[in-house]
Amino acid sequence: MLEKKLENKNIKPTTMRLLVLRQLVESGAAISLGDLEAKFERADKATLYRTLKTFEDKKLIHSIEDGTGAVKYALCEEGCECEPQDQHIHFHCVKCGETYCLTQSKIPQTQIPTGFRASSASMVYKGVCANCP
Repeated sequence: MLEKKLENKNIKPTTMRLLVLRQLVESGAAISLGDLEAKFERADKATLYRTLKTFEDKKLIHSIEDGTGAVKYALCEEGCECEPQDQHIHFHCVKCGETYCLTQSKIPQTQIPTGFRASSASMVYKGVCANCP
């Protein structure tokens, strides 16, 4: 299944790419480069970073700036092209630090001035998630 997911995005399924993809699938929340480094202690940071950038360039994952200072990454939905109309709201838990994709809630379309062209949009709610008391 993981190999097919990579092949569908024209990404060669190397061992490291499969390991990173498995971690993204199993995590349930967005993960940072630091999170991946902690999971794969023997992996080279540059290799992990290049893997994430390849996934992002091929629109397999999207990046999230949740205000914590660390960019986090999560899997894109099927058919996502990471255009503003495809993007969804995120939720950052201030208690446990996890960031979740709220894929059912799309970012509202906003009228921008003539001559401006949006290439991305971001909306992050902050509070306490359902996993934290």
